[in-house]
Amino acid sequence: MRPDATGTEQPSGGPSEAATVSELNADLRAAVARIYSRFRSERVPGEVTDAALFVLTLLRKHGPLTLTELSDRARVTPGSMSQTVNRLTADGHADRRRDPADGRRVLFVITEPGAEIADAARRHRESWLNAKLEALTPDQRRVLAEASRILRDIADS
Repeated sequence: MRPDATGTEQPSGGPSEAATVSELNADLRAAVARIYSRFRSERVPGEVTDAALFVLTLLRKHGPLTLTELSDRARVTPGSMSQTVNRLTADGHADRRRDPADGRRVLFVITEPGAEIADAARRHRESWLNAKLEALTPDQRRVLAEASRILRDIADS
């Protein structure tokens, strides 16, 4: 016997494979959504919006990017991304620069204050998650390590 997603004991040969996959699908989507929401709620005082933080993180990680590259990576329209980068440049967190290889293109570059915001947010969120992981048993951490590998494989497929 094993408990199903509702806690009801099921025989080992219990529900069909399709039902088990469907239950896992629902449970996994709910868990990922909840952890993502919880992670995003961990903020340092004065932190920028999620969209702005995403752009700062991209610029910190990948260097100068065009508006199109930013909007493609964020999966938003160029118009929406334009609003985000306009706020970032107005606040001094990013700069516009001409592409040295093609003067017609504009690149967005993170500034030192923008890098400090991105780094502080990353450190704060890492600290929160590290504390949660440290509270788990070694077996639970091993299960999460394996689940992380599997989730990356799924995401990369």
